[in-house]
Amino acid sequence: MTDSHRTEAERLFHQGLGQLSANDLDSAENSFRRALDLSPDFFEAWANLAFALDQKQELAQAEACYRRALSIASRSSHTHLNLGTLLAAQDRSGEAEDCYREAIACSPESAAAWSNLGVLCIGLKRETEAEELLRKALALDPTFAKAQFNLAYLQLRQGRFEEGWQSLEARDWYRGLENHFECPRWRGESLSGKSLLIGYEAGHGDVIQFCRYATLLKDQGTARITLLCHPALKTLLATLAGVDQVLAFDQDVPRSGWDYWTPLLSLPYHCQTRADSIPAAIPYLHASADRMAKWGARLPLGKPRVGLVWKGNPKFDNDADRSIARLDLLAPLGAVPGLNFISLQKGAGEDEARQPPLGLALLHLGTDLEDFADAAAIVAQLDLLISVDTAMAHLAGALGTPCWLLLPDHMADWRWQSERNDSPWYPGRMRLFRQTRRGDWSGAIKSLKQALTSWANQAHA
Repeated sequence: MTDSHRTEAERLFHQGLGQLSANDLDSAENSFRRALDLSPDFFEAWANLAFALDQKQELAQAEACYRRALSIASRSSHTHLNLGTLLAAQDRSGEAEDCYREAIACSPESAAAWSNLGVLCIGLKRETEAEELLRKALALDPTFAKAQFNLAYLQLRQGRFEEGWQSLEARDWYRGLENHFECPRWRGESLSGKSLLIGYEAGHGDVIQFCRYATLLKDQGTARITLLCHPALKTLLATLAGVDQVLAFDQDVPRSGWDYWTPLLSLPYHCQTRADSIPAAIPYLHASADRMAKWGARLPLGKPRVGLVWKGNPKFDNDADRSIARLDLLAPLGAVPGLNFISLQKGAGEDEARQPPLGLALLHLGTDLEDFADAAAIVAQLDLLISVDTAMAHLAGALGTPCWLLLPDHMADWRWQSERNDSPWYPGRMRLFRQTRRGDWSGAIKSLKQALTSWANQAHA
């Protein structure tokens, strides 16, 4: 290779880095490939080409490029780490673990490598080892927020709320709000006579679960509370006691006008919530009478009404595990006599709901839902909701409608804890049915069908 070729390859490489930084992945890929045409052993170009392909979800090519990079520079901790992350996302846990351990061997001071290995061990249910690894990452870099956040998941899942809420403060989902508001962030000061804006975080279900803290804070003397939420929740959340104003984030939200603002998921931390002090006065949300009348006219009569939700938002990180891939897996429920099944599936799964499997008679209403106030009007008139871990399950709990929740074996959300078959967040309303093997819903659905048969018999007794 001539010096001019090397110079041009380096120019293309740096051009690719700029394009990668700007998230122009196609251009970055092209630049890195052109650099490699001139300099086939250019390790950095292979490693960054792999990363660009990884971001484009071209995973087979990305893996091949990571491995080519490592064939040139086998001691690159960062490349081992990136390859491990790719493999972990494909459920290739053993290979991912090997990569993370190689990354640590190459760079024992890498907090990211220790943290990633810790997360992998959480998913493999090696929780004691996982905590040791995450604490090692934090010992190396006490400011490494990802490790602290990962530790929060473990602590909260184990019901260690005092530690877990504090660790959860390491999240950064609310940075956009922090940059928007000019009033100070609430850090636990007295709110007596003060005004507070509670900012939304994460998904619809998180807001439904944690909006209850507005009522608690109002009862403790907060003078005025504004709740900022997703647009689809605005009308429903206006029924929450203690809230003076509800704003949707697609509105023109003022930058000031309150004494304090707070991210929603910081409320359990500042309210010092423990396992025995979860605010759980159910119901705390309500369906409006006019919407109940509207939807009641479409609901079947004469038999208990059972709602079904089997898929969540496909963009959710763990959706492949938490959602049921096919409605026909729930077809055995149709054999339970004397029930009316109603689909509240919105978005993913609507096509299946319109053409349900043989034996599962299903009234599909989900397509016609405009917002969560519509959903609440249906759920409030159900006798039971059967759902995977979605916002609909939280809605049922908040309304006081019994809900049977199907949970994955792999990385079930921390809020359902590890072994429980109930939830202290929705006492007496939630029953949990868990997978016993990753990806296999058959056992959980069999148990649920047996329970549903007993429930239906009691309903008709």
